Amino acid sequence: MKLLANGQPLEIGAGATVDSVLAHLEVGRRGIAVAVNGAVIPQSAWDATYVAEGDRVEVLSAAQGG
Repeated sequence: MKLLANGQPLEIGAGATVDSVLAHLEVGRRGIAVAVNGAVIPQSAWDATYVAEGDRVEVLSAAQGG
């Protein structure tokens, strides 16, 4: 199945969840937020939220500055 992850094409197996997308991207769970098609997905739902062909997944990390 093909989708976009942070604007880049990604091919991943059918039945993939947000958790499996993060694992494929080698992204840890700490300090990030994930949106699928513009909707923020709570971290508690990452393992139960499935992605579909053509979805847009955005992985955002917190940044500190001053």
